Amino acid sequence: MNKNAHILVIRLSALGDVAMTVPVLRAFTNQHPAVKITVLSKPFLKPLFSNLENVTFYEADVKGRHKGFLGIYKLFKELKSQNFTAIADLHNVLRSIILRTLFKLSFVKTANINKGRKGKKALTRSKNKVFRQLKTSHERYADVFRSLGYSLDLSNPTFPSKQSLSSEIISLIGNKNQPWIGIAPFAQYQSKMYPLPLMKKVIEELSKSNSYKILLFGGGKKEVELLNEIAKSYNNTLNIAGKLTLEKELALISNLDVMLSMDSGNAHFAATLGIKTITLWGVTHPFAGFAPFNQSLSNCILPDLKKFPKIPCSIYGNKVCEGYENVMESISPKKVVEQIIKLV
Repeated sequence: MNKNAHILVIRLSALGDVAMTVPVLRAFTNQHPAVKITVLSKPFLKPLFSNLENVTFYEADVKGRHKGFLGIYKLFKELKSQNFTAIADLHNVLRSIILRTLFKLSFVKTANINKGRKGKKALTRSKNKVFRQLKTSHERYADVFRSLGYSLDLSNPTFPSKQSLSSEIISLIGNKNQPWIGIAPFAQYQSKMYPLPLMKKVIEELSKSNSYKILLFGGGKKEVELLNEIAKSYNNTLNIAGKLTLEKELALISNLDVMLSMDSGNAHFAATLGIKTITLWGVTHPFAGFAPFNQSLSNCILPDLKKFPKIPCSIYGNKVCEGYENVMESISPKKVVEQIIKLV
């Protein structure tokens, strides 16, 4: 193996997909400590990689100087000076395809993710559905490194230690003298979001005993307003959304006892840090390969699949089977609370 090996890892979006690269890169750097890694992604995602050994970050300004074909060529020229020995394209979209092709024409070895579209199509179709567990995104990422000639085993993961809490976080939340439960109630699509009235019942039940501190996570102005209202309504419940940088939010998440999330980015943040993570699923399904890393399937709480046999209707939640708009109402708050308490 090249003693000067330096791999460019490309994964530009989306937030959860980028987060899923982290445990794969941690395993890779543990197993191949002599290989340098540079991650190419959007600037605000840099904190995700701060605790990885031998990994540096390069910002892709896809809305500015790296926009369009000329921008990608400019990015290639910037990156070429770093003497990469291989390109691992974990995204495989037009932008990354152009970039890796430019490197390939410069005689740099490249490999790209196989997204398994055929299997995903069979899993999500209503008729003749092939309902089985597909390869996880983490294993698909690992396969790219294997294609480059590196062995990679994800079966015995390691996780970073809990991060120290800054004075800013402590002044916001207080010292930890009881279990901390994170709740991230929002998702990109309504079809993946547990109805807020039911989520409020979960929070109400958890807050009754004053045995836990409940921390609410989210983003965006509307979400912050909704979470502020929820936080005011229940004991020991605080809204974190909009109050911390991503770096500090990750430090806080690393100190949680459990995270409750939708099929969304916060679930992957928590799992990447080794936190017990419960996910609630709507018209999507963990069989598509997007379940949080190293979590038991029992932590994935699903709708009533006997009543809604067409699930999953789609991979990302952007398509909903007719009559499946309210599938998450079949998940009882009691079931969610019981699973949280079991893990805490």
